[in-house]
Amino acid sequence: MELDPVTLARIQFATNISFHILFPTINIAMAWVLLFFKMRFRQTGDQGWMDAYGFWVKIFALSFALGVVSGVTMSFQFGTNWPGYMQTVGNIAGPLLAYEILTAFFLEAGFLGIMLFGRSKVSEGVHTLATFLVAFGNTVSAFWILALNSWMQTPTGFVMRDGRAHVVSWLEVIFNPTLPYQLTHMLLASGLTVAFLIAGLSAYRYLRGERGRGVMVALKSGVFLAALLIPLQMFVGDMSGLNTLKHQPAKLAAIEGIWHTEKDVPLLLFALPNAETRSNDYALGVPQLGSLILTHTWGGEIKGLNEFEHHPPVAKVFWSFRVMVGMGMLMLLVSWLAAWQLKKRGELPQALARVLVGMTFAGWIATLAGWFVTEIGRQPWLVTGVLTTAQAAGHATAPMLFTSLSTYLALYALLLTAYISVLFYLARKAGSHELAHEPQLKEKLA
Repeated sequence: MELDPVTLARIQFATNISFHILFPTINIAMAWVLLFFKMRFRQTGDQGWMDAYGFWVKIFALSFALGVVSGVTMSFQFGTNWPGYMQTVGNIAGPLLAYEILTAFFLEAGFLGIMLFGRSKVSEGVHTLATFLVAFGNTVSAFWILALNSWMQTPTGFVMRDGRAHVVSWLEVIFNPTLPYQLTHMLLASGLTVAFLIAGLSAYRYLRGERGRGVMVALKSGVFLAALLIPLQMFVGDMSGLNTLKHQPAKLAAIEGIWHTEKDVPLLLFALPNAETRSNDYALGVPQLGSLILTHTWGGEIKGLNEFEHHPPVAKVFWSFRVMVGMGMLMLLVSWLAAWQLKKRGELPQALARVLVGMTFAGWIATLAGWFVTEIGRQPWLVTGVLTTAQAAGHATAPMLFTSLSTYLALYALLLTAYISVLFYLARKAGSHELAHEPQLKEKLA
């Protein structure tokens, strides 16, 4: 791949948004889980729920800070790397981004301090309300961002005049055909990311000999939440696929590696898409199953990539989708097995606990893979049918972009390593603190 300025600008934006999305993916669902912990404490009086809240609110605060800071860099790139984007669709993108700040960010900022530091200064009811409003604000923020992104996938409710998009219906812009599926899919992805993060770090503490109520309620909450959400995510993913078939058929063809329009499409388990021969090498598939899954009918016809003047890079989309699905199947297997063990025995086998630790960040992998499918699958369009990526690009030179990209990569690698290290440090520190106050557990660990 030639690293021309447009390609470098795309890689740089992908780097920024890939790093940034890791933290909102945690924040959205984590705030609701914290509210659940708080509500359970108020209902039962069980201090274990408040212990879980006290530990995980620290991780929420750290994730929130990194999410805010990493989001700032993307705003600058609209002007420096992609001036054509705002010039063409700024009448739509600008207000949607402003709505996110005016409704969601102000709400989060206004009550975050009470949530993090105000429990001893306000009543339990006010503190619980602050936690709810922060959770609600996070979800509203996701709504506005995904309203814009889904509009870029399936733009509606506008007309083009003098090369610029003008809104004719804000309802059609916001509630475009892709929004319900993309929003639901992302919210569930956030829930699964948090579920495995909680289960993984709790399993890490569990393996270190901690059996306190705070650890156990968090462990069970993470496992059971994952076991509940993964089937829902698969159902929503199927509905999203039908929507993609209808509104973005080129993306669907790339996802499945379908070059020629055909019926009785197989479900490809493995293949190496070959752009030169416009075929798949070493293809291994299940006959007809692709048509059944994609169209919900035996022998359903799927339009091939050869039918489209423009289509996305096939291999990237094809394999990103399979990483996402493969991780989803692993999540299903591990969460259901862990839920069964906790329900049956009230504890986890050490081997299964180690697997959970290994899958602490499984949600990140699945989310990034799905995000790549969504964004790369739209190429070469930045806004489908309206604005190509090349048309939106600015005039930054390749050396400038390469320098800034290298800086971003080094900084993000450092921050991500530090973030993960701090999470496990907090887990060890919390364990040491609890063991110091529980001699029996300390003796058992020794």
